Amino acid sequence: MGRYDELEDFALYRFLRAVKRMIKLLFLLLIVIGILIGMFIVYLKVTPLPNPDIEQTTLIYSLDGKVIDTIDSGEKRIYVPLSQIPKDLIHATLAIEDRKFYHHFGLDPIRIGGAIIADLKSGAKVQGASTITQQLAKNLYLTHEKTWQRKMKEALLTAKLELKYSKDQILEMYLNQIYYGQSAYGVQMAASIYFNKNVSELNLAESAMLAGIPKGPSYYSPFKSLEKAKSRQKLVLQAMVEEGYITQEQADEAYHQQLTFANPNERSFASKAPYFTQYIENELIHHYGISEQELHSSGLKIYTTLDLSMQETAEKLLKEKLPKDRPLQVALVSIEPSTGFIKTMIGGRDFRESQFNRVFAKRQPGSAFKPILYLAALENGVTPVTQQKSEATVFYQENGKEYPVKNFNDQYPNRNIDLRFAITHSDNIYAVKTHLNIGMDKVVEMGKRLGIESKLDPIPSLALGSNLVTPMEMTKAYATIANQGRKIEPTAILKIEDHEGNILYEKKEIEETQVITPAEAFVMTYLLEGVFEPGGTAASVAPILKRPVAGKTGTTNDYRDLWLIGYTPQLVTTLWTGYDNDEELKKYQSHRSQESQLTKEIWAEYMEKVHQSSAPQLFSVPEGVVSLYIDPQTGKIANDQCPNPRLEVFIEGTEPKESCDLHKGGQLLDPNKVKKTEKRSFWSRMKNWWND
Repeated sequence: MGRYDELEDFALYRFLRAVKRMIKLLFLLLIVIGILIGMFIVYLKVTPLPNPDIEQTTLIYSLDGKVIDTIDSGEKRIYVPLSQIPKDLIHATLAIEDRKFYHHFGLDPIRIGGAIIADLKSGAKVQGASTITQQLAKNLYLTHEKTWQRKMKEALLTAKLELKYSKDQILEMYLNQIYYGQSAYGVQMAASIYFNKNVSELNLAESAMLAGIPKGPSYYSPFKSLEKAKSRQKLVLQAMVEEGYITQEQADEAYHQQLTFANPNERSFASKAPYFTQYIENELIHHYGISEQELHSSGLKIYTTLDLSMQETAEKLLKEKLPKDRPLQVALVSIEPSTGFIKTMIGGRDFRESQFNRVFAKRQPGSAFKPILYLAALENGVTPVTQQKSEATVFYQENGKEYPVKNFNDQYPNRNIDLRFAITHSDNIYAVKTHLNIGMDKVVEMGKRLGIESKLDPIPSLALGSNLVTPMEMTKAYATIANQGRKIEPTAILKIEDHEGNILYEKKEIEETQVITPAEAFVMTYLLEGVFEPGGTAASVAPILKRPVAGKTGTTNDYRDLWLIGYTPQLVTTLWTGYDNDEELKKYQSHRSQESQLTKEIWAEYMEKVHQSSAPQLFSVPEGVVSLYIDPQTGKIANDQCPNPRLEVFIEGTEPKESCDLHKGGQLLDPNKVKKTEKRSFWSRMKNWWND
């Protein structure tokens, strides 16, 4: 019996030793496991997680803060912080996508177990168990294939996301990353596309509708099937009830609420000025240091000078006025002369058919170039009453080659005419004579000074606008005249912000350069007003205009190019019409005379419409200007015997000193006292009063 007890004690001893050894091994194993887990956590923390760059849509704004276009790489997304997303949408998403989101570490073991059983039964990967963090990892870094290899990578990235970011940060990224169908990524774009609202404005019913879409964007979209979308909405609302986010009564009320959807046929943020935004994109890349990738994916905010009301007025007018039976093309650009702000830009009749921006196309300006010539002339001794004979003339170039010049329709006064007559009637003989008399290099230099960057040749035909320039260049030159001789580079971009609101660029000061004197600019403006008065080349549209305007028409050989460039004190507008190629020009040649008048009418109607909200303004008279009544026949100071005295303005020191000797015996006319009865417009009479 004793021997048995000894054996029994020995067995117990061995058993206890074995247990002790097992405990030690288990303890060591736990230590090893702990070390491995620690090393794994350290590994997860120290190994870089791919940067979760969520692509965002760049927004382009008009001057009044309205979105006129978007730029993206295919994913339309506007990032919003979690604080701007309504609680109903957050709760709806959590209830239907991941109820335990705030209570697990990125993986939900119970959901995973259920999915594994389903997969084993089917012999394939058929059921998902993804949490919100897993979905985010998949959308940020992986493909959407259903394989175990991809799931292992997803689990690893999920753990890294959970270690690096808070739950709120993960939820914010998820709600801005997920796809909602209709090219909408993220809740802000989804709210805009489906309900034409900001996400912060969504109610419970709308939030539940949106939360149900990501499960199957093409299946549950209300634009595809409202019945399926409502069924999914009901499921979301019920899940919210089960989680205690809302009551059953609230769920029922939201489900039966009538929803108002946006029009699916109207693209959200459709471009309202495509030629302008194309120009903006080019400027950002080539002049503001923004890369194409940054522009298309970083969610910039671009604030521009575009006046959306003016732009829409121009587009509507062109759509109504341009002929439907022929491909007459158009370019229109408006600039505010005092700031250089580009207010309107249209580069063609239909952006969908042609993306070529004709505002920057080089064409012959024809007689629209003459104000540049005559500004050079004013600087070199020519005055509004300088006379030259206009008759059919053959000029000779430096190489001895003949250069015959004709007036429109071969009509010539065959007498002496002055500068005002030459401008209002667009006399070519007077222009070329003046060009040659003052020196052709003077006109080239004046063009460069006013902002013409294209090559100008010192040749006789330059006086008639033979060199190629762009509508934008011509607008800049005329804007300098309208701005009393101060040149300002055209501006389209006022401010650039990143997606967090940090200012990357802001235009704070307007830089201007005095390139001609205010007196020279005003005298030219006064002369160009005559183009819209009786006898002027744009007199036919004067009845449309209810305010002072100055400008010049331009027509090239065979009506190839038709121009009207003009301005008020507030706005300069260039309008060009023509055909893109000689074949079209030849085909529709018979219409060009009619299109010449159409060009003038479109310009006049546009200018009058965009000025309707502002009071008419007279061109202000600067210092250094003298006004006198002159006799048009002699160019001398008029007296009370002169039959057709004309009020003219001069750069101080260049005004005539002699009185009219053709009509003798009268008293000199005083601009401050004379009472005129000539047939002139109301605004012309107002102008005279203002000058006096």
